[in-house]
Amino acid sequence: MAHFRIAVNMEFVRSADLDFRNGVEVAAKIGYTHVEPMVHTGWGLLSEVGYFHSFSMEEDPKLMREICESHGLRVSSLSGHSPLMKPEAAVDRLTRAIVLAHFVETDIVNTDEMLRPAWMDDAFAHQTMRYTLTRMEQVAARHGVFICIEPHGEFTKTAAGLLRIVELVPSHWIAINWDTGNSYLAGAEDPYDALTEVRDHVRHVHAKDIAFEHADRERGKVTGTPVGCACGDGVVDWDRVIEILDPLDRTITLSVECGTIDQAERSLTFLRRALRGRLVED
Repeated sequence: MAHFRIAVNMEFVRSADLDFRNGVEVAAKIGYTHVEPMVHTGWGLLSEVGYFHSFSMEEDPKLMREICESHGLRVSSLSGHSPLMKPEAAVDRLTRAIVLAHFVETDIVNTDEMLRPAWMDDAFAHQTMRYTLTRMEQVAARHGVFICIEPHGEFTKTAAGLLRIVELVPSHWIAINWDTGNSYLAGAEDPYDALTEVRDHVRHVHAKDIAFEHADRERGKVTGTPVGCACGDGVVDWDRVIEILDPLDRTITLSVECGTIDQAERSLTFLRRALRGRLVED
């Protein structure tokens, strides 16, 4: 039987223009025990002036852990999203994210295929992603970190397309971060049937609910969205998601992806109730 942990993706403070340190403080005050930081290479202007939550991997890798521990929090995963079809960017960024994950004692780095260049056909795209994932699998195996690919693009909007990428390089360390909101909005197939099909590869979940008006407006027209509404306020059938994941014999993190501090607070209340008796205390 699966057990669950609740975390919050740091995107919840983007609308409040808070930096990483202040965002972690807010997450702790709400009652979260784990966070999913976004990471980037270089020195992002908005992050450096304190208006954006993304954490630069140019920093001392132990700084992130120090900030989280000062508020009694742990890192559940890293949002290391990198364009798998652009290895000149993805190889460096994912390598550094995997090493940082090791330092902060998490074994999950999340990513997706991102956008396909107009000049790249499907065969070339998958060949390029195979190269990127081959390079990354070697780093992931050394550090004991899972590279989790989520449904968020033209190839991953179906279970078959997602599995094709995950299986480009057969490895225990290449897995799936299931995004409940993106899979619903894509509208390419029933999202619960799709989750059932890929379930054995799922190591992490982006707990993203989609408001009813958002679903009416965009379902079938997009393959993903940055954040959703509060869990329990939208279209996602959470009881069904939990039931599908239940046979997995491991701990699954549900990382809330919402757009405001208030939504993060309400999501935590809802998920605690939905997961009563299944939560891991750590």
